Amino acid sequence: MTTPAEDHAASAPPRRAALLTGLALTAGTLAAGAAAGCSAARTAHAQGLTAPPAAPSAPSATAARGTPATAPAPRGYPAQPPEITHGPRTHPSRVALTFHGQGDPAVAKALLGEAEKAGARITVLAVGTWLDEHPDLARRILDGGHDLGNHTLRHLDINAMTETEAAAEIRGCADRLKRLTGSIGTWFRPSRSPRASPLVQRLAREAGYPHTLSYDVDSLDYTSPGAAAVTRKVLAEVRPGSVVSLHFGYADTVAALPALLHELHRRGLGAVTTTELLS
Repeated sequence: MTTPAEDHAASAPPRRAALLTGLALTAGTLAAGAAAGCSAARTAHAQGLTAPPAAPSAPSATAARGTPATAPAPRGYPAQPPEITHGPRTHPSRVALTFHGQGDPAVAKALLGEAEKAGARITVLAVGTWLDEHPDLARRILDGGHDLGNHTLRHLDINAMTETEAAAEIRGCADRLKRLTGSIGTWFRPSRSPRASPLVQRLAREAGYPHTLSYDVDSLDYTSPGAAAVTRKVLAEVRPGSVVSLHFGYADTVAALPALLHELHRRGLGAVTTTELLS
């Protein structure tokens, strides 16, 4: 859930600052080290799922030429409401892990790597200014087989804005996604609120997003409660078809992911993109 608590990330308590500083230096090994006790479980999980494509070690040829390959576009789902909080409960084996895309890029890359090791696919709702600072991450997310969407331009309280301001927030991020990937992204999620106001829903449709994307499980990982607490919170609430809210930028989230994915798999729940969840 996007709450005012996130506004304080820059002035996080020493414990959180230390976590993030250490992670930035050793992003490639943090989650593996934090989840050493779960390594066998993670291997079992990966063997039970379809193997993921290898993570790219360099930009794709099309990206190198400056012409991005076209990414998937938004789709309408006639059976779904304008604001989606979860997928079908009748499909017993799927959930969607969705991530608010901002924060330290080293943390983001570590998290993507952990998901891909386990054969999981996730949905990333990126902040436009974050894409300005780290444009390579847009293609990195897509090349990993994940969904990429719009989480507004500046991550402000979009429901409190005027129509003109809110439209600029939605279209500003959509323009960046289009420039970087050839698409405005597959999903739009409002910033600073789990739900979009009727005005924001309408503006999102006008920008090309048939639905706004919410969630039914909030991990509260942005409070940095520890990896075990993140895992417990999600597992206590998740159901078939759930859409789970998580975040890039937090060491606890990376450390929690292997055990979380293993336990979901043990329950017969695979982590898929939101597009796959609804298809």
